[in-house]
Amino acid sequence: MPLALLALANGAFGIGTTEFVIMGLLPQVAAEFGVSVPTAGLLVTGYALGVVVGALPMTVLGTRLSRKRMLMLLMALFVAGNLVSATAPAFEVMLAGRVIASLAHGAFFGIGSVVAAELVAPEKKAGAIATMFTGLTVANVVGVPLGTLVGQTAGWRVTFAIVAALGVAGLAGIALLVPELPRPEGVRLRHELAAFRNAQVLLAMAMTVLGFGGVFAAVTYIAPMATGVTGFAESSVTWLLVLFGLGMVAGNLIGGRLADRALMPMLFASLGALALVLAAFTVTAHGKAAAAVTVALIGALGFATVPPLQKRVLDQAQGAPTLASAVNIGAFNLGNALSAWLGGLVIAAGFGYTAPNWVGAALAASALLLAVLSAALERRPAASAPAVPVTAAPRP
Repeated sequence: MPLALLALANGAFGIGTTEFVIMGLLPQVAAEFGVSVPTAGLLVTGYALGVVVGALPMTVLGTRLSRKRMLMLLMALFVAGNLVSATAPAFEVMLAGRVIASLAHGAFFGIGSVVAAELVAPEKKAGAIATMFTGLTVANVVGVPLGTLVGQTAGWRVTFAIVAALGVAGLAGIALLVPELPRPEGVRLRHELAAFRNAQVLLAMAMTVLGFGGVFAAVTYIAPMATGVTGFAESSVTWLLVLFGLGMVAGNLIGGRLADRALMPMLFASLGALALVLAAFTVTAHGKAAAAVTVALIGALGFATVPPLQKRVLDQAQGAPTLASAVNIGAFNLGNALSAWLGGLVIAAGFGYTAPNWVGAALAASALLLAVLSAALERRPAASAPAVPVTAAPRP
């Protein structure tokens, strides 16, 4: 395995850590800046929106530079954003730091996937891309829980300083280990964007937004829910995040395997089960054992939707190969932003810390309905095709 893949995975580890670690630190950040927990939730929403906004322009910019240089630029931007967050004197400054760091997210995974695939033989491309994304998965099992623990014991600013250091390590690894690859000749942006006129592409993207958004509605506020409703000690939030991360790893692997066999049935099953589990979390959140099991299931079912959702988008947007992965990352994060915002609204309205679970269930159920609609529309041409020869048959 090329060492360059490890450098890319290391960068993915840092990005994954900074994206998710804030969820376990919302109470501490809110207390220091004197804002409510729902307001602190804007740090999740702002990051997710930054990924959405930054994915397209950063990816297009990447076609004007060598891929290695662009990856280094993205990691430098990531480091700068986390340093701003770590040293922020006010909540608004920290929010700005989160947005700065988020601008690197979508393009890093989009361009990084292309680089990873070019580093190996054609028959090993999928494995190379998976190796890079392993950094993101491991971040949720190791980086996020450890970052939460550090933040709760030494202060959340230390966590973000460490994440910035991870970014420096990722930048150094890319500079030393990733070879200079030929700069892309250019990107036919108009042609690629034309693929998004396809109704199936729009439906696939909407499923991504709503389906994964259901997960974030609940998980964004896991810390106050666990301590204020379930009765866990603050230190136990770390272990809940470990369970969530382990569920993610298992769900991602299982979802990918089953999606290759039967994509739409897998999507129906995972989205339906996710909606049910999220709804059940409003009840199971009141018991420690039941809550722990539910958190793991949310991680597993939530990330079981990722491979089929991603493959669905790529299948339907075949005319947009350069932008597809970056835009899909943006769609996931748009769902994160929407759900975090909606979750904060229901908490602020006085419905309690379990109310975001109902929001998540509704979002997942909506994604399931869109999946059913998409499948029905896809079958329509096949169903109507025989009508032409039947009506034309009597004519000589």
